[in-house]
Amino acid sequence: SGTNGAEVGDVVVLTKPLGTQVAVNVHEWRVRKTAKWMELSKRKILSVEDAEDMMHAAVCSMARLNRHAGSLMLKHHAHAGTDVTGFGILGHAQNLMDNQSRPVGMEIHTLPCIANTAEVEKSGVLDFRLVKGYSAETSGGLMICMKEEDAVAYCKEIEEIDGEPAWIIGMVVEDSERKAKLLDNLEILEVSSER
Repeated sequence: SGTNGAEVGDVVVLTKPLGTQVAVNVHEWRVRKTAKWMELSKRKILSVEDAEDMMHAAVCSMARLNRHAGSLMLKHHAHAGTDVTGFGILGHAQNLMDNQSRPVGMEIHTLPCIANTAEVEKSGVLDFRLVKGYSAETSGGLMICMKEEDAVAYCKEIEEIDGEPAWIIGMVVEDSERKAKLLDNLEILEVSSER
C-alpha cells in the first residue's frame, strides 16, 4: 500500500520548512530594488541580512533531496506520505486524505516556515497564502503519517543524517468528510538556517 494507510491517532511529519516561494520572490524584489522591497525595508519588516538569510535557507532546503527522508519511511513504518509542492501544504494534505482507505482527516497545528517568511506574508505586501497553507513550494519536503513513537524516531534519525530537523505538525483524526485543515490556534514555527 504505502500511501493510503493513515490511521486515527497517527501524527503528521514534515521534513522541510515552508516558505520557499516567499523567499525566492523577496530575493528577486531585493535584487531588482522593487517597490515591494522598498516597502518591506521602509516598514522595517526585513533587513538586507534577513532577506539574505531567508534566501540562503530556501536554497539549502531546495537543494536537499528527499532521498533520505523517503528511504527512512519504510524503516519507521510510515502509513502514508506525499511531497509538498505546487498546491501548498494544505492542498497536498487534502489530496493525501482523499486517497486514504479509512475515513480520516488531518488537523495541522504547526507550520514550520523559513524565518521571516510568515512576517512578509503578514505585512500585506503580497499574499502568498503561506499561513493559509496554500503557498506553492519548490522542491518541498515530505509530509508523512505515522505512529507518534515512530515519528519521534524518524525525526531524530533524519536530523542525524541530513543535519536538518523534521517536525511533527499535525494529527490524523476520524473524519467521514476527509477534511485536511489548519487549526485555529496554528503555531508558526520560525526556522532559521545555520550559515
